[in-house]
Amino acid sequence: MTRTQIQFPDPLYKELKDVASKKDWSLAELLRRAAEAYLITVKDDLPAEQWEFPVLRGSGGYLIDPKDIKAEVEAIELKGEV
Repeated sequence: MTRTQIQFPDPLYKELKDVASKKDWSLAELLRRAAEAYLITVKDDLPAEQWEFPVLRGSGGYLIDPKDIKAEVEAIELKGEV
């Protein structure tokens, strides 16, 4: 297993820690599971040169609206949140 460092905005970090705690998981376990789920949703999607990562602004919000990203929209629709 490879070790790495990731920087999160404080509000996102707190939310991730809260979710991990509620599931009785470590933050590392939550992030591994999230990464695995994400890779499944985009595995055969757009080539990397046509896809842009939704970058967070320091003041909050997104530079790219997550609703414009097909995989995100499909995941939300599957959960019945739209």
